[in-house]
Amino acid sequence: MSAFALEPKEQAWCEELRTVAAERLRPLADQGEQGRVNRPLVAELGELGLLSRLFTSGSLELCLMRESLAYACTEAETALALQGLGAHPVHAHGTAEQRARWLPAVVSGQAVAAFALSEPGAGSDAAALELRAEPDGSDGWRLTGEKCWISNAPEADFYTVFARTSPDTGARGVTAFLVPADREGLTGTALEMLSPHPIGALDFDGVPVTSADVLGEEDRGFRVAMGTLNLFRPSVGAFAVGMAQAALDAALEHTSERRAFGGLLRDLQTVAHELADLATRTEAARLLVYAAAAAYDRGEPDVPRRVAMAKLLATETAQQVVDAAVQLHGARALRRGHLLEHLYREVRAPRIYEGATEVQRAIIAKELYKELDSKGASRE
Repeated sequence: MSAFALEPKEQAWCEELRTVAAERLRPLADQGEQGRVNRPLVAELGELGLLSRLFTSGSLELCLMRESLAYACTEAETALALQGLGAHPVHAHGTAEQRARWLPAVVSGQAVAAFALSEPGAGSDAAALELRAEPDGSDGWRLTGEKCWISNAPEADFYTVFARTSPDTGARGVTAFLVPADREGLTGTALEMLSPHPIGALDFDGVPVTSADVLGEEDRGFRVAMGTLNLFRPSVGAFAVGMAQAALDAALEHTSERRAFGGLLRDLQTVAHELADLATRTEAARLLVYAAAAAYDRGEPDVPRRVAMAKLLATETAQQVVDAAVQLHGARALRRGHLLEHLYREVRAPRIYEGATEVQRAIIAKELYKELDSKGASRE
C-alpha cells in the first residue's frame, strides 16, 4: 500500500471479498439464528481460507478483510474477528500441544473460539479483574467467578480466560488460561443484546486448570490480553468503516431515487452537503485506519496513539453515518430486515468493546503528553 491508496492487487482482493461475502456468506448468515453461533458460516469462512489468514496476515491485511466483509455481511466479519480474537493468544503464546490441539480446528472452522476478558465489574478497566485462580495442589488452580459480555459464549468450544492468580497486584497478577468448554464447573448463559451476534455470560464454579492450560507465563496474562487487543483494535476501525460505507452507499442510492418536495432528495442542497460531509469523514477514517495498521506492521513507536485515533474516529464516524442514513430513509429503514435496521443495531457496540471511545481519548491524551514531556526533558 502506498501512503494514500491501495495497490491495484489489494483493491482487486477487496472487491473479490465483497463479492464472496455477498454471494456465499450472506445466504448462510440469513439462515442463521440471531444471537447464536452460526457454525455453517464459520465453517464456510474456513473453507474459503479466510480463517487461516488470521494467523498469517499483518494488521493491514486484517483490516482489509474486515472492512470488505463488513460491507456485504457483518455476521461473516464478526465471526471471522471473533475466531481471531479468541484463538490469537493460542497462536502467539500457546504451547506446541495447545496449538496442535486447537488451531487446525479453528482454521477449518470446526472449533469456535472466544476471548473471555470482561467481567460484570471489569469492562474498560481490564486490570480490575476479579475471576480468581485459587491454588489447587502443586500444579493447578481452581477458577471461581464470572465473565460477562463474552462474544460466542456460551457456545464456544474453548475460551481464552484471564484470571487473577496474584491478589492485589493489578495488571501484574493476571494469568491467561486455555479452558475447553466442557471443563467441569464451567457453565454459561446467553444474553439478549442489541447487537445481533452471540454474547453470553460464563460462570466458573471451581473450574480446574493446570500449568498445561496456561497461555504464556503465570502472572503475565495481561500482556497476552493487551497484545491481542492491540493487534485487533485497528481492524475494529476497519469493521466500522465497512459499515459506514455500506450505509453511505445505501443513502446515495436512496436519495437518487426518492422523490420529495417536487424533485429528488439528492437535489436538495442540505441532503447533498450532508452526504458530502459523511463521505469525507468515512474516507478520513479509512485512511487513518490504514495508516495505524501500517504503523503497527512496521513496529513504529507511536502505535498506541495512532491505533486509538483510528478506532475513535472510525467507530464514531460509522455511528454518525448510519444514523444519518436511517434519517434520510425515514421509517422504512427501521423495519426489521432492512439493511440500515441491521447496521443500526450493529454499529453501536464497536464504540464500547475493545476499549470504549472514552478510553481511546484517554490513551491519545496520555500519549500526547508523554511526547510533550519527553521533548521537554530532552531540551533540559
